[in-house]
Amino acid sequence: MQKHAFAVVAVVLAAAFATPVMAQGARQTATIEHVDVEKIAAGYRASKILGSSVVNDANEVIGTIDDLLLEPNNKRPFAVLSVGGFLGLGDRLVAVPFESLKVTREKIVLAGGTKEALKALPDLRYASK
Repeated sequence: MQKHAFAVVAVVLAAAFATPVMAQGARQTATIEHVDVEKIAAGYRASKILGSSVVNDANEVIGTIDDLLLEPNNKRPFAVLSVGGFLGLGDRLVAVPFESLKVTREKIVLAGGTKEALKALPDLRYASK
């Protein structure tokens, strides 16, 4: 009887290890791209951008970067700006395409931006997930 139990266990284990991964679902592949780490290391970290003031061409503060978002489908980045408030009270959130910002080590500029233009943008409300 012990030989029979051992044979059953051996067959079950052999079947388990012989089962291809694809039997559990369709094979997924991911494209992993090698990046120039020296080049990106000189970039701007999100943790350093968040909370930064955004100025216009006249160097007037017109908002603060509250968050960064990626569009769900094509992953286009947006900056969420906090505008119109005073000391964190009464502010609103609006979104602008990240490429519209000029980011340097010294400041973040929204060329042509004004407080009025940002106030005219629709309020951003995060989707609940």
